[in-house]
Amino acid sequence: MKNILIALSVAVAGVGLGAPASRAETAHHMMVSPAELKWADVPSLPPGVKIAVIEGPLNEAVPITFRLKFPADYKLPAHWHPGIEHVTVMSGTFNMGTGDKLDTTKTNPLSAGSVAIMAPKTQHFAWTREEAIVQVHGMGPWGINYVNPADDPRKK
Repeated sequence: MKNILIALSVAVAGVGLGAPASRAETAHHMMVSPAELKWADVPSLPPGVKIAVIEGPLNEAVPITFRLKFPADYKLPAHWHPGIEHVTVMSGTFNMGTGDKLDTTKTNPLSAGSVAIMAPKTQHFAWTREEAIVQVHGMGPWGINYVNPADDPRKK
């Protein structure tokens, strides 16, 4: 698991971490408009997803906030995270389910404004029919572990 977190840290470190230039800027307050977000690829997720880190860095034990933009017709295989994950749907419909294998018939459609809270190590999956943007927040470090290692795009 430590190797996965290190790999994620390296991958995210080069992501152009959103609007704030330093942690000192966020020590008091921060205001960010959607136009200021800097989107980048996410090596730890199947191709097509973009990330915009708002607060971080994701590889440290600090408060984190980031957005993920999923394209239409996207499937995110079953996975889990080492820490709690708070997900708020910003736009579109994000279909989530729990279990060890992606099953589109066993998901809840979460429309804009919906919230999902996943306890650490909860196996879950997601899919989209249309573009969807979600915001994730919690305490870092953030990491992703695939139930089936063959689903991990970092190993392909």
